[in-house]
Amino acid sequence: MSNLEMAPASILKVEHIHKRFTSKNICVRAVTDVSFEVKAGETIGIVGESGCGKTTLGRCIVRAIHASEGKVLYRAEDGQIDDLITVDKERMKKIRKEIQMIFQDPYSSLDPRMTVTDIISEPLKANYPKMPKADREKLVVDIAAKVGLNTSYLKRYPHAFSGGQRQRIGIARALILNPRIIVCDEAVSALDVSIQAQIINLLKDLQRDMHLTYLFISHDLSVVEHISNRVGVMYLGRMVEYAPTEALFSKPLHPYTEALLSAVPVADPDVQMDRIPLKGEIPNPANPPSGCYFHERCRYCQQKCIDEAPALREVDGRSVACHFADELTLRGFHYES
Repeated sequence: MSNLEMAPASILKVEHIHKRFTSKNICVRAVTDVSFEVKAGETIGIVGESGCGKTTLGRCIVRAIHASEGKVLYRAEDGQIDDLITVDKERMKKIRKEIQMIFQDPYSSLDPRMTVTDIISEPLKANYPKMPKADREKLVVDIAAKVGLNTSYLKRYPHAFSGGQRQRIGIARALILNPRIIVCDEAVSALDVSIQAQIINLLKDLQRDMHLTYLFISHDLSVVEHISNRVGVMYLGRMVEYAPTEALFSKPLHPYTEALLSAVPVADPDVQMDRIPLKGEIPNPANPPSGCYFHERCRYCQQKCIDEAPALREVDGRSVACHFADELTLRGFHYES
């Protein structure tokens, strides 16, 4: 593994990931040449419209599906660096204990025929089949209390719980193996706003107490702003901007990011929204446009955008895929009450 290199502070490094789905003569490019690095203990937000490839990217990282090309380098707890795309099954089984996932739908992601205790303890049964039942149940009680679940409810079934409580069950299941990285796939999008806030605060507390690293996938930029250290913006399978959260929200460099920020609602009736409408529809990923994938909807489009695809490059200390990023003056997320 000596040819796999990462920065000393990094725990995960995604290098030029591609994912293509092929059926008959149609090839859908779900993820195209995405790269970024994650430091231990931080939260990376991945945002974009539905269909941009953010969930597919997350599933490639945990190897729930296999990437078509690229590398996902992971520094395991034992210090070894592995490529999760090519590592053998035996090694991957050990690594899976350290990388877990919280799913989007707290209803369909829980087996209705299993009690809460069975759901949370299932990863323990799979990874530690010889663990005594009493030890498993003690761990379940401990982790349930940590995520705010009433331990008297552990013998109940999922249908007896609200959406927020169900998501706490999903979080407990992800935490039971004491992982280091958690991929949160739209972990709060199915919940109402007040419950979203509770779950986000819970995730932040757990991150602090358990030294967790998050990859937080969401379409809601207001949630991402609250929890993320850095944010990657995806459009039609490509990463178009990657920057520290404060910098991205105050001064976006890509026109697509500017449009997304303009649509973030403000909880103030006296503030008038000044939304930037995006013309047309998202292009077909099976037949993407020439040049910049965003050019058909971009109000700053020039001929170079149509002819030539922009590379992800460094501008003002962050990454952006726009030919004119250093020339445009785009507005961030701000308002005056």
